[in-house]
Amino acid sequence: MTRQLKITLDQRIALRYAMPAMTAEQTSGYITHHLKLAGRSDTLFSDDAITLVHDAARGLPRAVNNIATQALVAAMAARKNIVDEQSARTAVNEITAD
Repeated sequence: MTRQLKITLDQRIALRYAMPAMTAEQTSGYITHHLKLAGRSDTLFSDDAITLVHDAARGLPRAVNNIATQALVAAMAARKNIVDEQSARTAVNEITAD
């Protein structure tokens, strides 16, 4: 990005916001809330899996989304009914491999 373009963009951005990281409890609630929005009210992530997702994502919502989604895929591929710690670990390894 050229210096002139960066200056122009900075002039046009009226508001900036840095979202703080979620706590482990907030991450758990965040995942549960999104699962309820998707129609799942039963337990789908083990406590160990949620802890691993939170730690790997450092509580950042976008990273939590990415890791949790990949953990769901890993659990499905392993034909598991619940996302366990191993599925979450597979997801973290998949996402951080790049």
